[in-house]
Amino acid sequence: MADLKITLVKSLNDRVKAQVATAASLGLRKIGDTTVQPDNAQTQGKIRKISHLIKVTEA
Repeated sequence: MADLKITLVKSLNDRVKAQVATAASLGLRKIGDTTVQPDNAQTQGKIRKISHLIKVTEA
């Protein structure tokens, strides 16, 4: 399986609690934070939920 590099590019201020919780579950807390996650169905669902806040590339 491939890995995905996920970077938070927009602020979590004034976002819905569910979006903040999703970002936290990916390990993203502030702008510029980057994490590497496996490319699976669970991660893809989280990415879709906050796609407007993050940048995704292949690791």
